Amino acid sequence: KRRGGGGGRQSKQAPSSSGLGAASGYSGSSWESVFLQSLTMTFLAEWGDRSQIATIALAAAKDPVGVTIGGCIGHSICTGMAVLGGRLLATRISEKAVAFYGGLVFLAFGIHSVFFEE
Repeated sequence: KRRGGGGGRQSKQAPSSSGLGAASGYSGSSWESVFLQSLTMTFLAEWGDRSQIATIALAAAKDPVGVTIGGCIGHSICTGMAVLGGRLLATRISEKAVAFYGGLVFLAFGIHSVFFEE
C-alpha cells in the first residue's frame, strides 16, 4: 500500500501512438494535449515541403550540425511569430472571418495560377 493519500485514479488516459489521436486522450487544454497536437500538426505539415528539401540540399553541401541548429532556431522564430501574431489576431478578428477570408485568398491564388501562370 502507498502512504499519503492520492490513491485514486488519474483522469488522464495513456496516449495512443497515433498523431492527433494521441493528444485526444488528454482532457481539457492541458499543456500535454496542446504540445502533442502542435507537434503532430507541424510535423505532418512540414514533412516533404520545399523547405525540407532545401534543408536536405544544404546539409549535403555544408555542415549538418550547423544546418540542424540553424534550421531549428529559424523554425522556432518563425513559429513564435506565428503564435504571437495569431494571439493578437484572435483578440481582434473572429475565427470565422479568418477562415472565410483565408479561403477567399486561397481561391484567388488558385484561379490566378490556372489562368496566368505559364
